[in-house]
Amino acid sequence: MAVIEPDPMPNLVEVAETTGSFKTLIKAVETAGLKEFLESEGPMTVLAPTDDAFAKLPGDTLNDLLEDIPTLKRVLMYHVLSGDARSDDLIQIDEAPTTEGSVVAINHENGIQVNDARVVQTDILTDNGVIHVIDAVLMPAILAGH
Repeated sequence: MAVIEPDPMPNLVEVAETTGSFKTLIKAVETAGLKEFLESEGPMTVLAPTDDAFAKLPGDTLNDLLEDIPTLKRVLMYHVLSGDARSDDLIQIDEAPTTEGSVVAINHENGIQVNDARVVQTDILTDNGVIHVIDAVLMPAILAGH
């Protein structure tokens, strides 16, 4: 008798690609060469800015980032937390280390906020982690003045 394997859950990248509201994020991930990292085993938590969040960036910020690969990588890695941090976990902590190396602040007075970004959808589960949708692009403090 053949064993029927369940279809594996899609990974972080596959889920982001099928959602349709992360086209800019996917383009940035591919430009920065981080697609394989986000398809790796994990688990990891992605704070995923929507296309609208990227559209809020001032002036040529997005184009400048897409042309400055080292900085783009830092910004994208600032949106990734190690481990599987669900909304239940986020409401119990005040900060979380990112794979970029610095820390994001987490506030839960009016829903969940990460730095200045509001989490608009939580707990999109994937094979290698979880996605939380945010309404702004996070910038590491060292780059915030750029």
